[in-house]
Amino acid sequence: MMGRITSTDSASNNATEPEIFLLTGLSSQPHTRLVLFVVFFILYLITILGNGLILILIITDSHLHTPMYFFLGNLSLVDICYTSSTVPQMLAHSFTKRPTITNTRCFIQMCTSLFLGMAECILLAVMAYDRYVAICSPLHYTLIMSRKKCGWLVTFCWVLPFFLAIIPSFTMKIELCGHNVIDHFVCEVQAIVKLACSDLSTNNGFTSGSSVFTLLVPFGFILVTYVRISLAVFRIRSTQGWSKAFSTCGSHLTVVGIFYGTAMAMYLRPQNRSSDQDKFIAIVYGVVTPALNPIIYSLRNKDVKQALGRIMRRNMAPKG
Repeated sequence: MMGRITSTDSASNNATEPEIFLLTGLSSQPHTRLVLFVVFFILYLITILGNGLILILIITDSHLHTPMYFFLGNLSLVDICYTSSTVPQMLAHSFTKRPTITNTRCFIQMCTSLFLGMAECILLAVMAYDRYVAICSPLHYTLIMSRKKCGWLVTFCWVLPFFLAIIPSFTMKIELCGHNVIDHFVCEVQAIVKLACSDLSTNNGFTSGSSVFTLLVPFGFILVTYVRISLAVFRIRSTQGWSKAFSTCGSHLTVVGIFYGTAMAMYLRPQNRSSDQDKFIAIVYGVVTPALNPIIYSLRNKDVKQALGRIMRRNMAPKG
């Protein structure tokens, strides 16, 4: 993260901001780029239509006006914004031999992606807490997860990433020593850091701290939460109770495993990995996961399928 991306001229030692960055993209082969365009276009459509449908169902169907679906709606909103910050640019660059991006757009894209990625990490932890209360304290669920408390929790999910990603980004600087070729398909912070020739100890320290707050702490909280959920589930004697507990937690655990696994592989592993590995990991958590979320939640959730059935029957019913 950086507030300024500057390029240092080795001869004059003057730092100047590069106006344009070159992106290497995913492939230089036209046929491969065409295939990737089709794949990413389909995934983007699934993300927008799937998450958009979930949002519409949650807003319009009163049966889904519960804390669980309130958080799920926010997750869908995050996924729509997250993919929209990068995928349209990727699609446009599929037909460009030398994809470029301005310094300002690069900085905005990087900050937006970081902000939304952090928001999703924290939101997934809040969703785990909601499931914990629902299973371990079902009689007090509505009291504990009140509308006011849910509002504060969601506000926390959106505000904390702002202080961890946006504000510090305007105060940090990275000098690229004349390099303006980013070996990536988007302005990914890890790819830009590889070009730096300045002292990055401050940046690295902040990045490590942010990773702890947005990856390790929420993930540790989720693990502890599900350990306690598991203990509570084992005390349930009815098969119906087991089925309900696993149906409400299974979808969330699947999303957590995919998103946190790839995010931690990107930001907690040593930076000496190859750029191709970085690109693959970025595709999984930035493109594939948002497309899978609505599929995972809709296919394994009776409430969502029932809400979809109700809205379809209302729209297909004869009028007058």
